[in-house]
Amino acid sequence: MLASQEELLYNNGMLLSCQNISKAFSEKTILENVSFNIEDNDKAAVVGINGAGKTTLLRIIAGEIQPDHGQAVLAKEKTFDYLKQNHALSGDRPIIDELFSVKTNLIDLELKIRSTELLMNKAHGKELEQLLETYARLNHDFEFAGGYAYRSEVTGILKGLGFDEQDFKKPINILSGGQKTRVALGKLLLNKPDLILLDEPTNHLDLASINWLEAYLKNYQGAVLIVSHDRYFLDRIVEKTIEISSHKALLFRGNYTAYAAQKQKLKADEMKAYLNQQQEVKRQEAVIAKLRQFNREKHIKRAKSREKQLAKIELNAKPIDELNEIRFAIKPAVTSGNDVLLVSLLAKSFGSHLLFKDVDFNIRRGEHVAILGDNGTGKTTLLKILNQSLPADSGQLKLGTNVNLAYYDQEQLLLDEEKTLMMEISDAYPELSDTQIRNMLAAFLFLGDDVFKQIKDLSGGERGRLSLAKLMLSQANFLLLDEPTNHLDIISKEVLENALKCYSGTILYVSHDRYFINQTATRILHLANGRFVDYPGYGSGGGIYDYFLEKKDAKEALGEQPISDKPKDTTSAAKENYLSRKEKQSAERKHESQIKRCEEKIAALETKLKDIDNEMLLPGVVTNADELMRLEAIKENTGGELNALYDEWEMLTAQVHQ
Repeated sequence: MLASQEELLYNNGMLLSCQNISKAFSEKTILENVSFNIEDNDKAAVVGINGAGKTTLLRIIAGEIQPDHGQAVLAKEKTFDYLKQNHALSGDRPIIDELFSVKTNLIDLELKIRSTELLMNKAHGKELEQLLETYARLNHDFEFAGGYAYRSEVTGILKGLGFDEQDFKKPINILSGGQKTRVALGKLLLNKPDLILLDEPTNHLDLASINWLEAYLKNYQGAVLIVSHDRYFLDRIVEKTIEISSHKALLFRGNYTAYAAQKQKLKADEMKAYLNQQQEVKRQEAVIAKLRQFNREKHIKRAKSREKQLAKIELNAKPIDELNEIRFAIKPAVTSGNDVLLVSLLAKSFGSHLLFKDVDFNIRRGEHVAILGDNGTGKTTLLKILNQSLPADSGQLKLGTNVNLAYYDQEQLLLDEEKTLMMEISDAYPELSDTQIRNMLAAFLFLGDDVFKQIKDLSGGERGRLSLAKLMLSQANFLLLDEPTNHLDIISKEVLENALKCYSGTILYVSHDRYFINQTATRILHLANGRFVDYPGYGSGGGIYDYFLEKKDAKEALGEQPISDKPKDTTSAAKENYLSRKEKQSAERKHESQIKRCEEKIAALETKLKDIDNEMLLPGVVTNADELMRLEAIKENTGGELNALYDEWEMLTAQVHQ
């Protein structure tokens, strides 16, 4: 349980000390001798695979559960607050009143000030003097406690967490689970404890709210301990990373990226030490065998002595690289044409609510395109229209030649609740054997009897992994992915990233995972105010998401509306833009065909020259002067044609880069 009276921590500037914490459930060890410290103003993260014990550790620190051994000790007179993944707020109090409940001391002070003012209006003489003293003291206390700013502070936090002013009066009991968690987060931030414990705080936030929370926590005058799978979020905030692995805790200085680099080096050093030890063991065994072959008494004694020394060596276990253990590849069965998707004048509304209109873009083979936008702007709706599971109101979309599309649904609605994992894969791909299906499921961490679980009994993360397994087997060349990293732990995200980076097909996906976007996207489409802005390419440093922020911020600084990369579209202007781009694409394809034909001619003439050289070496030809002269003339003409084609090829390829 959290202790709060520790002079030693208080005197040393240490806020929290976790000392040899161990915890097991039903004899299954979760944490074993976990120790680390959090100091004043530390911003720290706890990372590890799903099931490693991160949430268990936070609950022990918060005093919700007791450790089997060890303790979490908070410094004297210090406070903490804890945000769970799903916070069970209830009642019919409006959102804004729920947050004002944190400021009851200021509200009470304010009421006392108002009542004192009323009494002062009627008082005289000594009574008035006493009331004036009281009034001055109350005002001083009110101002010192931030009384003149608390209302704007509450409003600022609610807006920062994604609530509009029309939401402020909504009662708690009609909110979704995610909205309740955001309200709980708002209350926690208003409390301003010395230590904030956050378990997956970004799960229910859109990008704008996440950016706001990052800035808030970065400048927070207190310590923060975060469990999160959002690596970009951790990069922006934390300076200390605590990894829970194999029940133990390892401390790394720096943010997530620094931790990942240090971890990689640590793994490399461990593998090097393991291989060196294995090499030394084999060398010793070879020497022992050789000594025994000599079959002399002194050599046999030496062999026995070496065997004893070898037996005393504590052998290193072979390091396990989780990424290599579950690495996989997605390979398209066929190659699509250059134009994968053409979208023109697409529009969608629900009743009077317009999501988007005049959407006009194209995607070419090999592009990995991320769609960004606030919650509710229509990103998922767009993917469903492209997958033909939802009709558009107007507009056109066209898939290119040989395009084979596969769709990953964030809600996993395409899974049959009553089937087992084996049945789900087998029914979708009847040509696969049971062994092949088991191997595929094992690659996504479904081992042993897990394959006979019913889908309705799976967690959100397990459903995500099963859907990704089906996606990999599809051999599609165009992937539509809706929030593919939701519910995945960091290791699973990195496995997916590696697979998508090596994928030769085309990808269009919706994601809030900025780290994932930086790793996998080659282009960003930003959906805002019903229109798209295209952000292709990269900036001077960082990934494509960083480039997107740089360009978006630059537009906003100039007072531009970042809602379109073209003037406000009328229908005719959009059509004109579409036709213009089609002409440009047609010219590009024609140019590519010219280069290809030129390369084919060059290859044919080079083969012809080789054939002539071989013919000139034939026994019946090498002594025939007339035939040699004839072949030499052909060779000279062919060489001239070839040189001209080389010049043409250089000219055509140079035009590509102009």
